[in-house]
Amino acid sequence: MSEHDMKLVVVGAAGRMGQTIIRVIQDTPGVKLHAAIERDGSPFIGKDAGELSGSGFMGVPITSDPLQAFLHAEGVIDFTSPAGSVEFAGLAAQARIVHVIGTTGCSEADEEKFAAAARHARIVKSGNMSLGVNLLGVLVEQAAKALPSAQWDIEILEMHHKHKVDAPSGTALLLGQAAAKGRSIDLKTQSVRVRDGHTGARPQGTIGFATLRGGSVIGEHSAIFAGEGELVTLSHSALDRSIFARGAVAAALWARIEKPGFYSMLDVLGLSH
Repeated sequence: MSEHDMKLVVVGAAGRMGQTIIRVIQDTPGVKLHAAIERDGSPFIGKDAGELSGSGFMGVPITSDPLQAFLHAEGVIDFTSPAGSVEFAGLAAQARIVHVIGTTGCSEADEEKFAAAARHARIVKSGNMSLGVNLLGVLVEQAAKALPSAQWDIEILEMHHKHKVDAPSGTALLLGQAAAKGRSIDLKTQSVRVRDGHTGARPQGTIGFATLRGGSVIGEHSAIFAGEGELVTLSHSALDRSIFARGAVAAALWARIEKPGFYSMLDVLGLSH
């Protein structure tokens, strides 16, 4: 480690993603764990974040005090809850540091608060932090543009583990947004989230979502383009949670030298246009 290593705070440090992020920080040159946060009343308060994550002793006890943790930090990595992420965005804005948000299920009001915080913080937010999914989004947009909506229907299919609380997944919505952008339509008014009962024929030009939940699946996503007599499927399988953690750490390092603003993983990966 060097004194120039970026000092990162991990929030939700005892969760599945939090532990994965701590392990990735330990293995990534140029970053170090500055503080680890859990909510008040967590049984993990006071435990060493490194030992909890399986990385060995790191000398960073888990705390429930974000104000103290953000002191002298340069960035925070956050895969928590919408309410938690809004709170941390406000603190990141006060501290004028980097805030990487992998939280999904956020409302439009939450997004407005992130945008306001981004006047002072460097916020990178994405429904998925992996290189593969962001590339998939670009390809979905291109396919949606190339295949006319009169002949080609678009369905987004996703499956996650049984513990996931939001649906459709942030990644499914990222792919739906990409398809809607390719077709120059509004996803909110042109998407079908639920089918049940006598639905009638499929409306032309809409983007459908199907959500599967079960077992320990980390994340499976497909964009299916269904034409007359042919099917084009673009898909991504997440085999290891560390792909999201590596993407989040890369995003923090990228944003360290950027101006305050609201960025996405497409900016980090040079895929935005």
